[in-house]
Amino acid sequence: MMKTTVKSLERSRQNLFIGGRFVEPKSGNYSASYDPTTGESWYEFAEAEAADVDAAVAAANSAFRNPAWRRMTQTDRGRLVRKLADLALERADELAAIETRDNGKLIKEMRAQMRAMPDSYHYFAGMADKLQGDTIPVNKLDMLNFNVREPLGVVGMITPWNSPLMLLTGTLAPCLAIGNTVVIKPSEHATASTLALAELITEAGFPAGVVNVVTGAGRSAGEALTRHPGVAKYVFTGSTETGRRIAANAASNLTPCSMELGGKSPHVVFADVDIERAVNGVVSGVFAAAGQTCVAGSRCFVEASIHDRFVEALVARTGRIKVGHPMLDDTDIGPLALSAQLTKVESYVASGLREGARIAAGGKRPQTDELSRGWYFEPTVMVEAQNDMAFMRDELFGPVVGIMPFSSEEEMISLANDTRYGLASGIWTQNIDRAMRFANQIEAGTVWINTYRSSSFMSANGGFKESGYGRRGGFEVMREFSRLKNIILDYSGAMQDPFVIRLK
Repeated sequence: MMKTTVKSLERSRQNLFIGGRFVEPKSGNYSASYDPTTGESWYEFAEAEAADVDAAVAAANSAFRNPAWRRMTQTDRGRLVRKLADLALERADELAAIETRDNGKLIKEMRAQMRAMPDSYHYFAGMADKLQGDTIPVNKLDMLNFNVREPLGVVGMITPWNSPLMLLTGTLAPCLAIGNTVVIKPSEHATASTLALAELITEAGFPAGVVNVVTGAGRSAGEALTRHPGVAKYVFTGSTETGRRIAANAASNLTPCSMELGGKSPHVVFADVDIERAVNGVVSGVFAAAGQTCVAGSRCFVEASIHDRFVEALVARTGRIKVGHPMLDDTDIGPLALSAQLTKVESYVASGLREGARIAAGGKRPQTDELSRGWYFEPTVMVEAQNDMAFMRDELFGPVVGIMPFSSEEEMISLANDTRYGLASGIWTQNIDRAMRFANQIEAGTVWINTYRSSSFMSANGGFKESGYGRRGGFEVMREFSRLKNIILDYSGAMQDPFVIRLK
């Protein structure tokens, strides 16, 4: 099998991966994927429709019942997942280059992601033979009452464009370790790396149909997948609006979902911190990945006594951020992944100005010739912001932060929780009592103290409120993608007459 590379993708047509083979879409339709640095098409992906999704789900269900997979020991499943990890590490730099070309993220960031990603596969591979049940007391002699955990069946995964493989890994690795089979629908804005991973699935030796990939638009492939009665559970990462549609579709078949949705995370800075350290934390939290992360700390609340000094330092640091081509190692921020995303960010900055905020840094597209064709936007600091302004309420998914002063802990907690989202939060303080009060009162699934965007696949995480439900990471995710079965065994050798009541 020919290995997908950035070079081989150029002007190519990429097919669906169903039942262990790459196959053309039944409609024969393909759509273009665009390079964010130029706005030009660089390959085409297959547009799956309902018939293709049916074939993928059928292949996954067949593989789930195939003794080659169903009867494989847990330890042997773990070995397969480890083999996949080793192959992914061998091709880490090429996978990184594919994602950078597809979504514009920095090559240095993607190399780090791809080289770290296999660790997650190894972690969950080690859990394959450690998912245990338990025994339960029962008030009868000669009876054994116990629980076992077993795989769900076919899991439908709808993945985003901002970090396709890393975010896929957090659910794919445990699903495979448990013994589920999978149908993946990657975002139509970044499909190439998922198709490249499918090649590694085959090379690792997974039975045909265990992993399937259907590409295409959400309105066709996504709709068909999320309404399919052959899927046992859905996992989705993306916007809250799309999450609502998926949950509604899944409800028609009573299919459960696990969702990581939008965020509008608060960043809180108290006067007792080292300002330079806190500025670096805020910059990392909202400008890394050009702000295209669900946990971006895009609302920044600063204690009033240091507000002006903090803003001055943040503006100075923002001015040193280099916007440039993502394949260059000295670039700090690359382009936004989509033309529509650039337009959205520009519109929210404009609305912030109309509502009374002021731009202290950035606020526009770079004016240089070498960046003019791509979807670039300067890192932007908005001051004199209010919590009810549109750009402070809605998820922008871009490099824009709004700054607000606060005067007391009570006011800060009220402002921080005044959002429909609850994905992440951060606080900068040297007062451990204050930090723990914040951690206990904030309505967010993740709390960072004197750091931001630090993550570990060994930790369970997820959102509150409209940021979704379900947990990923750690041992908790093994419960998310398995089901509990209760078994009761009477070994007395006799069955009591059901109509004879015996009093103790």
